[in-house]
Amino acid sequence: MGGVAGVSEHMQQNDNPLVIGLGEVLWDLLPGGKQFGGAPANFAYHAGVLGAEAYVVSSVGDDDLGREILCHLDGLGLSREFVAVDCEHSTGTVSVEVDARGRPNYVIHENVAWDFISPTAYMVGLAEKADAVCFGTLAQRSTVSRVTIRDFLAATHNHCLRIFDVNLRQRFYNVDTVARGLSQATVLKLNDEELPVITEMLSISRQDGDPLLTLLRRFGLKMIALTRGERGSELISREGRSTHLGFPAEVADTVGAGDAFTAALAMGMIRGLDPERINEHANRVAQYVCTQPGATPELPEELLRFA
Repeated sequence: MGGVAGVSEHMQQNDNPLVIGLGEVLWDLLPGGKQFGGAPANFAYHAGVLGAEAYVVSSVGDDDLGREILCHLDGLGLSREFVAVDCEHSTGTVSVEVDARGRPNYVIHENVAWDFISPTAYMVGLAEKADAVCFGTLAQRSTVSRVTIRDFLAATHNHCLRIFDVNLRQRFYNVDTVARGLSQATVLKLNDEELPVITEMLSISRQDGDPLLTLLRRFGLKMIALTRGERGSELISREGRSTHLGFPAEVADTVGAGDAFTAALAMGMIRGLDPERINEHANRVAQYVCTQPGATPELPEELLRFA
């Protein structure tokens, strides 16, 4: 299998690709204390660590938790330029309980700032330059943010990787959100628990053949990444399939591991690397994140290189 991505105008002019996490930013209220979170924000952090010029597009409340998020973004080296401050809605929080295997269970609070991400002219300019954008279903639970996300994706250029990390949470998704997300995506990332939910929603059966290939062809995707937790992952593209069995880990918690995987996937695709190489590196990054508490640990030097 050969390389998998084109080169954007931004990449032709800059060493660092422009990568965006589009959607929720929040505090995960974990048993051990609060942790910065939100899948798009976690993705942006890891993409930035792996060499991207990374941005979060989101909204926080005009409150202490919102100000803490903005300061935390500064500490992580992420720009706050496209994180709006909403004076009418509070900063998002998620109550998280972690089970004996380190897997998180979420209670996501509603009508918070990231439910009301509003478009700006500056945002459109950012979209037009993006090399990769990661988005999901959760931030599309409200009309305001859903329209903003769809318009942002529509403004990206042809070579931009539009990564739909479905991230199914609670009841905050439906068939329209999933189908529309797939129609705007070039890459789908999902886990083995989400796959049967999506195939049922879209009326894809085993009689149609491999459901991943059916999704790839039906929506004209460049690649699908299926993660299987400790059992590794599969990358499926038009050229073939890469399977990785994963790496054993002494799990602290799994929060953010999937987002780190997606960031490594995006950076590998932007750089046109072979899927086998991308798959191994993404699994190594995800495995390391599982051994650390929280979603945004500092990565060791050896993981910053695509070995």
